Amino acid sequence: MNTFGYKYRFTSFGESHGAAVGGVIDGCPAGLSIDFDFINHQLDRRACRVENPILTSSRAKSESDEIEWLSGVYGSQTLGTPIAFIIRNKDVRSSDYDNLTHVFRPGHADMTYQAKYGCRDPRGGGRASARETVARVVAGSIAQQLLREKNIFIKAQVQRIGECKDPMQWQEYVKAIAEEGDSIGGIVRCTISGVPVGLGEPVFDKLQAQLAYAIMSINACKGFDYGTGFERVGVKGSESNKISGGMLGGITTGEDIVFRAVFKPTPSIAKEQIAIDDSGNPVTIKINGRHDVCFLPRVLPVVECMAAMVIINNVL
Repeated sequence: MNTFGYKYRFTSFGESHGAAVGGVIDGCPAGLSIDFDFINHQLDRRACRVENPILTSSRAKSESDEIEWLSGVYGSQTLGTPIAFIIRNKDVRSSDYDNLTHVFRPGHADMTYQAKYGCRDPRGGGRASARETVARVVAGSIAQQLLREKNIFIKAQVQRIGECKDPMQWQEYVKAIAEEGDSIGGIVRCTISGVPVGLGEPVFDKLQAQLAYAIMSINACKGFDYGTGFERVGVKGSESNKISGGMLGGITTGEDIVFRAVFKPTPSIAKEQIAIDDSGNPVTIKINGRHDVCFLPRVLPVVECMAAMVIINNVL
């Protein structure tokens, strides 16, 4: 599925090293005055073009991420018609993947895409690349603006990187891992404030189920929890009853919604790894290219934007 949502419907398209990535938004109300600066700021956060010593990926910083609006917007106003946009891929180095044309990279979707479709785009993972999330940020940033008009705000932050919980130590911690040619993941914490009572549906469309579906669709996400969750698994009922996470029975309480997401380390690393080629033979590889040692700062706006599209679907 390449489409998300039912009232505010977003379809994304494009591959990492194709001509462009983009999206179509259907169901955005007419008359919204789009804050283009906010969208660009979110894109800059995703690329860490704003200062952030943890990120090391040079492609993310050098891609301009310039949006071409194709339809649905006149001036800065939404028309209520489908909003279509593209972001051209201008800084691709497909040659970095020439030696991987017949190799399934460890921790990537290369093998499963080949098994499912009988073919794949080996350049940076193609459709499975995190480059696709740039379109989510555009669509989700518009959703955030719709929510902002209703005083609903979403903020994600890094909670921990690997085993390190002290933000003051993160830079040196990640630097040491980079020197090993390795990578590291961690936990993101997200808070949604200003949510009214009554969003969400019983049984199969519980709001936490919708949020989990959205957040788990983000590349490298390995876990989702809210309220007491995994971190408080040892608390007793007398304490657990006081911590709703903003939802009870899948319906919002009016309190802040607080959830966490676990992200695995970047699977593309400079260390030698054992991989399998498309003939089933083991091969030793070192992955070239421009990859993040820790991409957690980059995923923050993606988490916010996916959460925003969940909430706006329920609000509408």
